[in-house]
Amino acid sequence: MNKRPLIVVTNDDGYSAKGLKELISVMMKLGDVVLVGSDQPMSGMAHAVTIQTPLRVTPISNEMGFKEYRTNGTPVDNVKLAKHSLLNKAPDLIVSGINHGSNASINIIYSGTMGAVLEASIDGIPAIGFSLMDYHPEAEFGHTLEYIERISKRVLKDGLPKGVSLNVNFPKKSDEPIKGIKVVRQAEARWVEDFEERTDPFMRKYYWLGGHFVNGDNRHDTDEKALHDNFVSIVPVQIDFTAHEYVGKLNF
Repeated sequence: MNKRPLIVVTNDDGYSAKGLKELISVMMKLGDVVLVGSDQPMSGMAHAVTIQTPLRVTPISNEMGFKEYRTNGTPVDNVKLAKHSLLNKAPDLIVSGINHGSNASINIIYSGTMGAVLEASIDGIPAIGFSLMDYHPEAEFGHTLEYIERISKRVLKDGLPKGVSLNVNFPKKSDEPIKGIKVVRQAEARWVEDFEERTDPFMRKYYWLGGHFVNGDNRHDTDEKALHDNFVSIVPVQIDFTAHEYVGKLNF
């Protein structure tokens, strides 16, 4: 595994997710693949790391051009394990997904898929998160694969600026073909939470989180607009949270 690009694959939907299998199928065309997958779904884990229980890694497969490990960790744990313990060299690319559900707009804050991507970019490793606007376990991914291959090839060839990674989202499969790719910014949208109060068999109250997505951003250069218009959206994201325009302006 030293001639072709070395590609690490992970996700937050668990090792059995259909989207993960589809992503692996594309990456196998491009390089040698190391899958580090969580043994259960980790959606909504964002940049969580495991610090109070041991991390356990189980080797599953070791074939020519493909290795698989399963862990009890989060997507970020998986990237850290790959970087520091499972590989003998830095990967050329880390990809995460294909997530069942959108990670556009504010969803990136909560996303385990994108947590893994941002973790990779901390060490300057080119990384891409791929997500589909369809939560169904048997979602159709066929219309995304040529774009995943195209985008990944470009990043393998040209790299990405240090600290920058890509948040790529696809519209749900429809009767019309995808119109193309748009590089856009993150829409200013949010989730409005709704905590449903329930009672367990022992008459103890508990709460179940629900809610709905609200997009009040009507501008035309956002990921939500691109997806609505049946384009692939690419948002370049960075790990620097500094509001640079206010440095030097705030006085305390």
